[in-house]
Amino acid sequence: MGSTGVRIAIDAMGGDHAPSEIVLGALRAKEELGVKILLVGDPQQIEAVIPPKTNMANLEIVPAQEAITMDEEPLNAVRRKRQASINVAMDLVKNKQADAVFSAGHSGAAMASALLRLGRLPGIDRPAIGTVFPTIKAGKPVMILDVGANVDCRPKFLEQFAVMGSIYSQYVLGTEQPKIGLLNIGEEDTKGNELALRAHQLLRENTQINFTGNAEGRDVLSGEFDVIVCDGFVGNILLKFAEAVGGVILQILREELPQGLHGQIGTAILKPNLKRVKQRMDHAEHGGALLLGVSGICFIGHGSSQAPSIFSAIRMAKESVDNQVLERLQSQYQILQKESS
Repeated sequence: MGSTGVRIAIDAMGGDHAPSEIVLGALRAKEELGVKILLVGDPQQIEAVIPPKTNMANLEIVPAQEAITMDEEPLNAVRRKRQASINVAMDLVKNKQADAVFSAGHSGAAMASALLRLGRLPGIDRPAIGTVFPTIKAGKPVMILDVGANVDCRPKFLEQFAVMGSIYSQYVLGTEQPKIGLLNIGEEDTKGNELALRAHQLLRENTQINFTGNAEGRDVLSGEFDVIVCDGFVGNILLKFAEAVGGVILQILREELPQGLHGQIGTAILKPNLKRVKQRMDHAEHGGALLLGVSGICFIGHGSSQAPSIFSAIRMAKESVDNQVLERLQSQYQILQKESS
């Protein structure tokens, strides 16, 4: 599919800064990426935050009567509020009216809605949320999954995460023969709990992936691995810790720059370098996490996402569509079915 034909459904009512920041990020993506945007939610609230003189070409507002709040139990809310914005957005993908969906709202609700409306890919037992981290090697990110969809996992789930992550890393991130690692407490094959030991054996035996062994915590950002798999409990803690560390480092850099005239001169000289540091470390540059394993392209953003994060997530969704990630995952049907039997 050509890039100008990509249609992205946006849950305009999901997130701490909805709908204003959601709309602004989506409008930027429309102009810079050439995608068609379908803003799903309360038309009055959405129209109120669209700047005057906005070019309305390739922009559509799709009405949704309800929204799911962060304090609601996700599965019950998704079932009860059939016309919630996240459900309407998912239905657009299900009915082939959109190619991908993005929400910065309740992540549990987004996952529940995706499972109920789009269904799982054949051969996948549990979908996983995969997110991309920067590493010390410029231009060589690492994908971590699962970062929150499944707090309890079986070894087979981790094996399936590895296969899906490998496909994404290869075809979207452009990594040849992605190196797969299993997050563990030691490099040795004999380290870890029962889940790690059994998963290690499955990963080692799987000929569809390039499994290179265990990855310790210090290896996550080393650039030595392209994909690292773990259960969602550990992955979510890792994700939020890494984001906090990135924010702390950026704050320290700002505080420690010299003050006064010398500081202004020094900052001006360092500005391009500091901008690149921010781009490599700031989670806003990566935008969202892909829900791998459902029959559709679904990106989930932070509840605190603002316009730059929304733009980045839409860019990643477009790249996933352009690179036919879903079709490539579906093509693994026979392999995954055989391995899960």
